[in-house]
Amino acid sequence: MDPTLEKQPNDLQASSNWEVPAYRLDVLAERAHEYCVLIPVINEGQRIADLLRRMHEIGTSSLADIIIVDGGSNDGSLELSMLKEYGVRTLITKTGPGKLSAQLRCGYAYVLQQGYVGVVTIDGNNKDDPGAIAAFIEALRSGVDFVQASRFIAGGIGENTPLSRWIAIRLVHAPLSSLAARKWWTDTTQGFRAYSRRLLIDERVQPFRDIFRTYELLAYLSVRAPRLGFNCQELPTARRYPAGEVPTKISSIRGNLEVFKILLAACCGNYNPK
Repeated sequence: MDPTLEKQPNDLQASSNWEVPAYRLDVLAERAHEYCVLIPVINEGQRIADLLRRMHEIGTSSLADIIIVDGGSNDGSLELSMLKEYGVRTLITKTGPGKLSAQLRCGYAYVLQQGYVGVVTIDGNNKDDPGAIAAFIEALRSGVDFVQASRFIAGGIGENTPLSRWIAIRLVHAPLSSLAARKWWTDTTQGFRAYSRRLLIDERVQPFRDIFRTYELLAYLSVRAPRLGFNCQELPTARRYPAGEVPTKISSIRGNLEVFKILLAACCGNYNPK
């Protein structure tokens, strides 16, 4: 490990006020990189093993530390021996309340406290191509604060995207997010993203609040970061749904209605710090 990575961050004065759910740590290796890949999961079964295998094959762990944040899986998919074999550095297990945004708060808190200068998040359901992680890290190195994956820009690939999902993203979610953000976005529901440390610790952002429990944090950051003038960029990626299967934790009617309500709240500034 590079000894310079052992330095403690000096920009966490406000961390005592963070609202972060309780979590448990299984640390499998020392920190080795400036950047990390954070993978939120819950009961992903074979899909998380397949994603980690793909990452292992392309050498992701030589670019960034791999961290998994689990929302409380009970399917046996996160055996520590398997995680260690595929180069995972830390397993974070959320034990407090909340869903995806709560998981991400656990993960981002750990990432910042460990001193990482940037974090890439990728869903654990193996829909996204981890080969793009290197480009995300390079963008962070060049000064980008928020990288958003997109299957809809030049070079992007979308396979087997359900028609209802395509309509919701292209005709509702992305246009409304873009209008509120004053920046054109094309693929705003994607969890494949990257954030700089500078963005996550900014007092005008404050992601560590209990208001973020389900899908609020993703919608909020898509609007808030551009409005504050952070350097935001979309990069082309491949997102492939298995034929005949839609691996998602969002239910078709009630879940999508909740996502739409969250989007409207984000666009109206309801999640902005008071």
